[in-house]
Amino acid sequence: MKILDKMQRRAAIWILGAFKTSPSIGIEAIAGIISIKFHLQKIAKRLQIRPFKLPSNHIIRILMDDSPPSSTTSNLHKIGSLTNRQRTQTKGHLTDSYNKSLGIFPSFSPISIEFSPGNHIIDNFSDQFSFNLVNRKGKTKINNRALELNEMVLQASSSPHTALVISDASIKNDIATLISHIHSMNSPLTKTVHHASFVTSTEAELFTIRCGINQACSKENVLKIIVVTDSIHAAKKIFNSDSHPYQLHSIAILRKLQEFFNSNPNNTIEF
Repeated sequence: MKILDKMQRRAAIWILGAFKTSPSIGIEAIAGIISIKFHLQKIAKRLQIRPFKLPSNHIIRILMDDSPPSSTTSNLHKIGSLTNRQRTQTKGHLTDSYNKSLGIFPSFSPISIEFSPGNHIIDNFSDQFSFNLVNRKGKTKINNRALELNEMVLQASSSPHTALVISDASIKNDIATLISHIHSMNSPLTKTVHHASFVTSTEAELFTIRCGINQACSKENVLKIIVVTDSIHAAKKIFNSDSHPYQLHSIAILRKLQEFFNSNPNNTIEF
């Protein structure tokens, strides 16, 4: 770790042209380089997802099977065959990977139909969703963006077929507060507030967007959904078919959007 930290510190100093006495945390943050410690943690969490992408008949998947033993069970060494005491005493990579995977995501399906070839929403409904991105650099661009948002809200408020979803999440002292508002015709329809502990900011933002979209899709006569969020990177996770810890939320949102798009070819959503 010390060698890697020294290498990264030298790289950050070289990128910024900073003094050799500059603090490592500061120059890494300015250079946009993630700390070695957190980078290794990210790689380790991604590695824990890989066993769940293996076929169900793979030996590793069989050993990590947590289902109760049955009369047809041929392998008595799987995790589901162990007693609670044996689980606490058993040491090894498979047991450790299984225990830690429960903290990453409640469930994971590598062959979900939403991500299978021919069912990708980006292939079948590419003209029914869009991202309205903004460049935050410069005060003038921020002011122009504020005017655009005001105009968009006024237009959405005048249309009876448009639902405006405003979502936001904040984390303080490891407690996340998630708020979602749904407006139509300049009047609030639904407001939901959730609290969660020990979740990442991306997971909190994605869950808030999920709640807003689910409620907007359930409203009658809604042809267009506009999602206003300050976490556009979380919204892009919805359409990311790669393996990531937030795939459970992505699948739930995609299922709702597919129903929404299939019900009417004129239905659209904008982030």
